[in-house]
Amino acid sequence: MTSMIRIAVIDDHPLYREGVTRSLSEIGGFQIVGEGSTTDDALRIVADEEPQIVLLDISLPGGGLNVITELMARNPNQKIVMLTVSEDREDLMRALKAGASGYVLKGVGARSLADIIRAIDGGEQYVSPALSARLLTALSTPDATSDARDPLRGLTEREREVLTLVASGMSNKRIGLTLDLAEKTIKHHMSRIMTKLSVANRTEAAMMLRDAQQKKIGGVGAENPSWGG
Repeated sequence: MTSMIRIAVIDDHPLYREGVTRSLSEIGGFQIVGEGSTTDDALRIVADEEPQIVLLDISLPGGGLNVITELMARNPNQKIVMLTVSEDREDLMRALKAGASGYVLKGVGARSLADIIRAIDGGEQYVSPALSARLLTALSTPDATSDARDPLRGLTEREREVLTLVASGMSNKRIGLTLDLAEKTIKHHMSRIMTKLSVANRTEAAMMLRDAQQKKIGGVGAENPSWGG
């Protein structure tokens, strides 16, 4: 029998926090070991209950982003998932740079959230596809310090969008449904992407994207994206 994933939910909106707790409990496979509304609650619950996953809002008294570093210092293997309404790129990069394993927008459905948590518990990383696409766009925008030979900069906006969804683990069919395009069109985009990136398959293309994102985040100095091991 599969063991339960131990989760702490830290959010200062009681109704939302209770909704997440109830939804995950009803789906099954999750044990909610603590709930809190402040960064102090997060530190206490993690120390006392040792959850595998901490669902953490950014807008907490004390600052959700600020507590990530302390939680990671106490346990470098702690898996933290930001569950937030913030679509700010700086918030995203600060969270990932500090050690968060996931960055999920609060509009996510309960079953999708459950899938994300399972994947992160299994060692993957996740960033909401819309934000990952924006981050890739930023990565591909020329600036004074960028490498002019970066092949990602040769992708069109649609190709960057398709590649981001590929890196999130979606099939061509699902990407087509998401973007309201025919599966044949998605295959065409992927063919062009692989040619531009000089890679043999979609896995190599996704890995090139992830490497570029991680290098960019590592060099920003602001205080890891889409699905990725």
